[in-house]
Amino acid sequence: MLKDMIEARHLRVLRAVAATGSFSAAARELGCTQPAVSQQMKALEGAAGTPLLIRTGREMRLTEAGEALVRHAAGILAGLTAAEEEVAAIAGLRAGRVRLVSFPSGSSTLVPTALAGMRAAHPGTRVSLVEAEPPRSVEMLRAGDCEIAVAFRYPQADDAAEAGGGWEDLVARPLLSDRLVVVVPREHRLAGAGTVGMAELAEEPWIAGCPRCRRHLVEVCESEGFTPRIDFATDDYPAVIGLVAAGLGVAVLPELALESVRAKGAVTLEVKPAVRREVVALTLPDLARVPAVAATLDRLESAARR
Repeated sequence: MLKDMIEARHLRVLRAVAATGSFSAAARELGCTQPAVSQQMKALEGAAGTPLLIRTGREMRLTEAGEALVRHAAGILAGLTAAEEEVAAIAGLRAGRVRLVSFPSGSSTLVPTALAGMRAAHPGTRVSLVEAEPPRSVEMLRAGDCEIAVAFRYPQADDAAEAGGGWEDLVARPLLSDRLVVVVPREHRLAGAGTVGMAELAEEPWIAGCPRCRRHLVEVCESEGFTPRIDFATDDYPAVIGLVAAGLGVAVLPELALESVRAKGAVTLEVKPAVRREVVALTLPDLARVPAVAATLDRLESAARR
């Protein structure tokens, strides 16, 4: 049995120490002093009645008890955040705060419209944005580092783990079904075809995107009976278009990615049969009831409908 009550502020400090490996680094992350971190860790160990950290050289390492506490801390802090936000909204003290994580093509298309709508309707709500691809964005949500993750996954059954595990424990708000298109140089033999089968591109050099998109490209091509020869790989969509336009290869991109990129010197073709990815906004069940989070989810859904 615990000797004293564990305070949420102590759990936040413990998570910071576990993530950074030292009191001083945790202090920098939290914006406080190293002695303050040390003092709070002593208080937490006193409440737990057992050591939570041990020093190995210059680094702090969690004991078994510390690992258990960090494991439960994310859920505890997420629940506490939900409670604080809901109470504050009911009491009219503040409009709330939402930390949003999105993948790049979502950040440049869906997110700006959604956040502009939020600012107009709820000017007191603070919404921050950080970019991360799934599964990292989903991990951040489960760890309590954000309230909403805009993520995507491909329809293949084995893609669930790569997208951040199953989403059964999360609230998933469907946003759109994002069709993938082939991008070829303007002078390509198939540029005027309108549609193309992947097998027709079996002998082409390929330009691939993010690691998960790369794996999906290989899976789709192999299902059509060939392995793509990937000459270039980049996470930067304008770079992909530039390489295609220069005649260095062909690529498959989500239509969402093309919304904010000028495809000068390149032509897009529909893939047959159609290949799509599912784009959703994810949050935790407790957080879905927070007014500011719910309003942001609504704005993302409205932006997707446009």
